[in-house]
Amino acid sequence: MPIMAEVHEKLTKPYEPASTESRIYKLWEESGFFNPDNLPERHKEPFTIIMPPPNANGRLHAGHGLTITLEDIMTRYQRMQGKKALWVPGADHAGFETQVVYEKKLEKEGRSRFKMDRKELYDEIMAFTLESKKHMEADVKALGASCDWSREKFTLDPSVVFEVQETFRKMHRDNLVYRGYRTVNWCTKHQTSLSDVETENVEKSDKLYYIKYGPFTVATVRPETIFGDVAVAVNPTDERYKKFIGQTIKVQHPEGKLSLIVIGDEEVDPEFGTGALKITPSHDHNDFRMSETHKLPRVEVIDQYGKLGDKTGKYAGMKIAEARAKVVEDLQALGLIEKIEDYAHAVPTCYKCGTTIEPRVMPQWFVKMAPLAKLAADAVRGGKIKFIPDNYEKIFLYWMDNTIDWNISRQIVWGIQIPALVCKSCNIGILDSETIEGSECDCGGIFVRETDTFDTWFSSGQWPLLALGYPKKADLGFYPTDVMETGRDLIFKWIPRMVIFGLYLAGEVPFRTVYLHGMVNDKHGKKMSKSKGNVVPPIELTGKYGADALRIGLVIGNTPGNDLALAEDKIKGYKHFCNKVWNATRFVLTNTIDTTLDTPRPALTKRDEEILTELAAAVKSITSHYENFRFHLAGEELYHYFWNTFADIIIEEMKSRLTGENLASRQAAQWVLLHILETNIKMLHPFIPFVTEELWGMLPKNSKSLLIIESWPKPF
Repeated sequence: MPIMAEVHEKLTKPYEPASTESRIYKLWEESGFFNPDNLPERHKEPFTIIMPPPNANGRLHAGHGLTITLEDIMTRYQRMQGKKALWVPGADHAGFETQVVYEKKLEKEGRSRFKMDRKELYDEIMAFTLESKKHMEADVKALGASCDWSREKFTLDPSVVFEVQETFRKMHRDNLVYRGYRTVNWCTKHQTSLSDVETENVEKSDKLYYIKYGPFTVATVRPETIFGDVAVAVNPTDERYKKFIGQTIKVQHPEGKLSLIVIGDEEVDPEFGTGALKITPSHDHNDFRMSETHKLPRVEVIDQYGKLGDKTGKYAGMKIAEARAKVVEDLQALGLIEKIEDYAHAVPTCYKCGTTIEPRVMPQWFVKMAPLAKLAADAVRGGKIKFIPDNYEKIFLYWMDNTIDWNISRQIVWGIQIPALVCKSCNIGILDSETIEGSECDCGGIFVRETDTFDTWFSSGQWPLLALGYPKKADLGFYPTDVMETGRDLIFKWIPRMVIFGLYLAGEVPFRTVYLHGMVNDKHGKKMSKSKGNVVPPIELTGKYGADALRIGLVIGNTPGNDLALAEDKIKGYKHFCNKVWNATRFVLTNTIDTTLDTPRPALTKRDEEILTELAAAVKSITSHYENFRFHLAGEELYHYFWNTFADIIIEEMKSRLTGENLASRQAAQWVLLHILETNIKMLHPFIPFVTEELWGMLPKNSKSLLIIESWPKPF
């Protein structure tokens, strides 16, 4: 059976990803096999992955490239195993992050969001996001993602917005959401509150000031907040200060005197500074907690812009750094500074702009986390969720066992609006379904529409359910999903919220396995950053070397949970491997014209049987790696088997038989080579789907089915 002329012509040319990948992807899309409802009859048991929705505010970054690759490997493997594989794609409006991106665009244009109408700003960001979403999705497709685009969701789809707001209403009715005055993390640049997971602790060198405070000396890095002090706190077991507890003392400062009560609190570390702390509840999270315990007043002296307020006398209007220097100077003039030391400590900063976070007491919406976190912790301790690597289970449980109430309101335009009304006078909040705007509050104030939006994690935390059409039943047969694959940094941001909402809304965990990959850094192991100029966009690498080379290069050598140094040379090396697969296939096909994959098994030599036994062992080992999420090992073993065993040893051994006079020996060699090639192309498909699908169509066989739905190889 001569090799077809078209196949022969293709194989005589080098493999060209640029002219192949888009054509192959179109072939897959037109087949309809990305949709599990269209898979052949043998695909029965569901296998589901929900794509962590990439932010729809730009192109994919290297971390997205790894996510798409790993999830596509899982999906393609399970589809070949006969599973009814569903991989749901999506896009995230990404709330605060997207608004920050757009604010930078506005700054370049000489505009400011603070001078724009809310609707005008929202509409502009929506247009920007939808345009960016197109490019992001094109990048996902370019990487070969075999996801079901017919089920794609966007976190601002009307149905998603409705259900997110309904969840809030349900939680409010269940007494799990409340509006209250508590300290929040405030970004003075972006003028919004942030949750704890949206701040980054940065090691900074400051000064520790020892200030004479009546009968005490207190140590503080924030002397500018002295005007908001309401107490001095000591440890109740500290023998030095026991006698002062409960007393009121007078404290001098540059603008007069304060009357402060001395409290005893076990949170005070007797070893820090002098063991006596000044307490400023409005500007420190720990001090706020003490104020709740000891019923202390709260005095705000720093405003939303990071400037000192009207309670600070001559310092009013000064920014924090300026005020600090001036207050210290004036305290020194009064002889109230005992000493100044260098002090290194972790300072919370905004994770997007690096501005130092200013704790503020303000009315916000909070979720009561304790009962929900217990649900999640109990489910994990009960073995309902497996973590890869398994040490992340302890990290998850630590966060669930030590949770604090979650601030879910953001003072930004871009996002899902909180469906509530708030009183302009007392700031109490009620559901928008319980009254109408303009109604009178019990305090005499008027209820107005809440303008705050949800923290983006509030909506994305419900993603596994929303992506499957919750609460409608259509796709809930795919819930719980099988795997949630995402970055290790989301173990305390996104993963807990998905577990919580899955249990709260559906009564089941949202996934059975959590697979966490590490960060993708530059070739030197440094974090990629536009400011450093070391960002390597995946689409740039696919343009140079092909998506297959990038995919396998991202996974081999990349153990779960550990960071990856992305070197271009490595991707270039795997381009050579893809070429090796192409060239080896060309050799086999041009030397097996006397047989096909449908030819009955001929009489084999002892060496042939040994080769097939080795192949069977490789299939078993590689399959085990796939089954147990050891994709780095599956890829490595596939690479070495194909190159070192098949191409370098077996093919070389067979050459003399292929050109020899012994017909039976030649036919046996051809049969063995063809079946080894078929097996390898199948096993390599999840890693390098484009080149393998192209080669699959060239193999001599009666079946014309696509490789994407072929059965996983079984040992001979």
